[in-house]
Amino acid sequence: MKNVLITGGAGFIGSNFARYMLQTHPDYRIVVYDKLTYAGNLDNLKDIAGDPRYAFVLGDICDAALVQQTIREYKIDTIVNFAAETHVDRSILEPDAFIKTDVYGTYVLLEAARNLGLERYHQVGTDEVYGAVLEGASRESDPLQPRSPYSASKAGGDLLVNSYFITYGVKATITRGSNNIGPYQYPEKVVPLFVTNAIDNLPLPLYGDGRQQRDYQYVLDHCEAIDLVLHKGTPGEIYNVGSGHETYNVDMARLILKLLGKPDSLIRYVTDRPGHDRRYALDCSKLQALGWRSRHTFEQALEKTVRWYVDNEWWWRKIKSGAYMEYYRKWYGERLKMSS
Repeated sequence: MKNVLITGGAGFIGSNFARYMLQTHPDYRIVVYDKLTYAGNLDNLKDIAGDPRYAFVLGDICDAALVQQTIREYKIDTIVNFAAETHVDRSILEPDAFIKTDVYGTYVLLEAARNLGLERYHQVGTDEVYGAVLEGASRESDPLQPRSPYSASKAGGDLLVNSYFITYGVKATITRGSNNIGPYQYPEKVVPLFVTNAIDNLPLPLYGDGRQQRDYQYVLDHCEAIDLVLHKGTPGEIYNVGSGHETYNVDMARLILKLLGKPDSLIRYVTDRPGHDRRYALDCSKLQALGWRSRHTFEQALEKTVRWYVDNEWWWRKIKSGAYMEYYRKWYGERLKMSS
């Protein structure tokens, strides 16, 4: 494992993983392959752009010819697939892009891994495929019960990965992560949305009663877990990745405001989104048996995240305009009016 193709590597988790791999494995070469849709951003990779061990390829994972050309040109032996449409709200508005990228795109990558005899294929998944977990914690063997077009498309990708391992012997692994927070997360997601809105004294649109429970983990903890699974995980296996700490969304919002010295009155309770899962929770004992532990508490992860957005307005201010604002008004406009 020396030449790693990181698909979706200009996105949030993918860019953090590319940076992490270059820092952790000095003898590895990293190739980021990304379509640069609205959430893909070369600014996310700006600090590693001059590293001779790094290369960028502009491309869609649904483009089979370009995928295979890239693998051959850079002598790729490992694929780590972050490429996905990921936002539940957008999947409700426009589900077609999620099916194309998350299902068909995964198929294209698996075909390339099979036909070109790659050493490893890794699929980056989500805890949302298990559906709402009202009590207990999801294990990797639990049935998949996705409840949004996004989670359904990710479940479809996971099932394809498993089928290629069983049918064709592709040496594949899957991780299913809880909610990630940290640097370079596109500000449509709840934590950077709330942080950047609070900085500007704008309302924080909190769904329903705000009592949804989530496990917010720091993105670099997730990167370490994927790296461990790549090197020590068993092909054909799935590994859950989470901090094990559940937080109510309203408590997350209040802590953001406290860290920024802003009043709780900025929280605005808005109409819940359709099919909103009440709670997720992961049993991560399988991954922990490989030696992984989360390095950050929830409070540490959130404080680091808030500090990054405070210190890096150059990154997010230009994003929160144009197409972003069109989406924001379309999704939250009426909700915020009804809440006033």
